[in-house]
Amino acid sequence: MQFGIFSVGDVTPDPTTGRTPTERERIKAMVAIALKAEEAGLDVFATGEHHNPPFVPSSPTTMLGHIAARTERLILSTATTLITTNDPVKIAEDFAMLQHLADGRVDLMLGRGNTAPVYPWFGQDIRQGIPLAIENYALLHRLWREEAVDWEGKFRTPLQGFTATPRPLDGVPPFVWHGSIRSPEIAEQAAYYGDGFFHNNIFWPAEHTKRMVELYRTRYAHHGHGTPEQAIVGLGGHVFMRRNSQDAVREFRPYFDVAPVYGHGPSLEDFMAQTPLTVGSPQQVIEKTLAFREYAGDYQRQLFLVDHAGLPLKTVLEQIDLLGEEVVPVLRKEFAVGRPAEVPDAPTHAARLAGT
Repeated sequence: MQFGIFSVGDVTPDPTTGRTPTERERIKAMVAIALKAEEAGLDVFATGEHHNPPFVPSSPTTMLGHIAARTERLILSTATTLITTNDPVKIAEDFAMLQHLADGRVDLMLGRGNTAPVYPWFGQDIRQGIPLAIENYALLHRLWREEAVDWEGKFRTPLQGFTATPRPLDGVPPFVWHGSIRSPEIAEQAAYYGDGFFHNNIFWPAEHTKRMVELYRTRYAHHGHGTPEQAIVGLGGHVFMRRNSQDAVREFRPYFDVAPVYGHGPSLEDFMAQTPLTVGSPQQVIEKTLAFREYAGDYQRQLFLVDHAGLPLKTVLEQIDLLGEEVVPVLRKEFAVGRPAEVPDAPTHAARLAGT
């Protein structure tokens, strides 16, 4: 099982000091977070893609290419690549290039995004979000697998004998996770292709996550890719830790209250009760994360959000140390207990090249 962190890359004032980092500081901080993730023994770093304030990571492959040059083991991913507003030809070429630079340590998570104004900025209509996601991925899937592609669809100009360059490393396309919070059509898309399904469950109660994951697993088996238990599932999570749980709650509360993603809504206590958010001790994070298996089954990737809402970089790096030293080693051990032999490991380039 893989463990890692993802960042949405928000540029948010620290509510305890009032200071807002510059865009350069925030970008450099994300790089530092990725390097710390490798140092701490985590498996994955994933960056979001946004084209609107207060978020800064508009060019994920640029950032991940830089991180690739400074790491040796870390899997580099996205925590969403916008399949709706990016051209599939550009996605195909950018991520194949990144594959070569990173020696295969690359996958990506495709999603529609949740910011309505982005669509017209890139010449698209949000009302066509699902059809765009379906058509664009159908083309992307072919571009990585066929040397010369003839294509005609609704949303872009036709292609005739087009070859995307460079070709995927070793002839193995980057592994794709289809990310969705609430769209069953995306779970179906992931199942149809036999790709991974990443449910970023940080906003949602267990019952919703269970329904989405079960839908994907059922349809994965329906399309002949294996048993429901062999489907490839990833989950999100959001944690803030201190040795003493009361200290964690007291320190994190002002950040939660102004968080761009979900601040100004339910209380911290209500949100923790209803979603995977865990603010407390490392042991509390372990216990709540292990409970994900009760409703999602045995899964392959667990990513944590640790740097949201203006938290200082020093504090974020402390969170990663706690994950690496106290949380993830226990999770690796406990998630392995009772894991059926037929449940596959998380896909890697080496394993896919070997056909396992």
